[in-house]
Amino acid sequence: MKLIGRFTQILPLTGLPLKGALKDEQLHIIPNGGVLVDDGLIVAVDDFEKLRSANPSTPIEEITGDHVLLPGFVDCHTHICFAGSRAKDYALRTAGKTYLEIAKAGGGIWDSVTQTRAADEIALSSLLLSRVQRHLAEGVTTIEVKSGYGLSIDAELKQLRAIKAAADKTRASLVSTCLAAHMLPKDFDGTHPEYLHHILQNLLPVIKQQRLTNRVDIFIEESAFNTSDALNYLAKAKQMGFEVTVHADQFTTGGSEVAIQARAASADHLEASTDREINMLAKSDTVAVTLPGASLGLGMPYAPARRLLNAGACLAIASDWNPGSAPMGDLLMQAAVMGAAEKLCAAEVFAGLTFRAASALKLNDRGILAPNKLADMQAYPCNDYREILYHQGKLKPDKVWLSGI
Repeated sequence: MKLIGRFTQILPLTGLPLKGALKDEQLHIIPNGGVLVDDGLIVAVDDFEKLRSANPSTPIEEITGDHVLLPGFVDCHTHICFAGSRAKDYALRTAGKTYLEIAKAGGGIWDSVTQTRAADEIALSSLLLSRVQRHLAEGVTTIEVKSGYGLSIDAELKQLRAIKAAADKTRASLVSTCLAAHMLPKDFDGTHPEYLHHILQNLLPVIKQQRLTNRVDIFIEESAFNTSDALNYLAKAKQMGFEVTVHADQFTTGGSEVAIQARAASADHLEASTDREINMLAKSDTVAVTLPGASLGLGMPYAPARRLLNAGACLAIASDWNPGSAPMGDLLMQAAVMGAAEKLCAAEVFAGLTFRAASALKLNDRGILAPNKLADMQAYPCNDYREILYHQGKLKPDKVWLSGI
């Protein structure tokens, strides 16, 4: 057992609802606070002197100077297991080409598939680890990582094994997801439904057997898979025991409705969502995951975060860190900038980066600082929590704890 403190402010993010709009006045702020930790879990969060008096023989990890403590961030949507660069794509986009035009011309996802297939498992795992360590240094303690740049049985398994190998070498929590249904591979001799059937028959059972992931994703879009094929695929994946999530409403609508019908954990992107989709999501248990990094990378409007919250949705914010549309990967910067554009208060942004994002991954043991939760925490060198978003991502944590260490 140890006592960590004192912190100028602690924002435990407790007592906030999972869904709907928030106000900063709802934030519980503990001044001059401390956290009592034992065996990786939080025992108590309270006034530092009160905790020290009640635990006089407990070792203290002393925090000097002003610091604001938050739960570790949860990035619930990334594609950081990849090789190569898509700088050419970015140059074409800024020159006026659209995402779909670039994809049809041989760039886009298939460019990353080619480069990722050429890398071996050790190289992929090493590249992934370097990105995980950067995320961790910036306060992101739980990271979802998708496959989807393999698009063959062997290459998808290679990606998922690389993610598993990286997870064994980092103290950050990695949550893997199979995105073999990212697009129809150019070298697959068959239709979209035939490819999805191929995955269901020949890939998912092996993933299950080797315990590489319990999550499946699909990209529903003109350049990927249609709604009826996706709904059938997700239903069969669920029958096999997988949790499901959906790339939804990025350029056109339809995906979020499939996500809701499939009872997916989350519907991610939502830039094209209209009032119809917003209201459906708000009435469902599917988490609405916004990806401001993709909007910044593609030069497109943000997902309607303000309207989703006002309608009563559970809104998470993730980085979508990937080599194509969201290469920056700075989760806090993206959330702060979208927050300014969409008029999200600090409570809504922090909730979207912590316990609401954890809900998108079906994790209820993190995202708030409370007894029996994981002691995944981050401290910012400032005296007021409002400074964190005010600096738009330039203020980084100078101390990050995983399970209290």
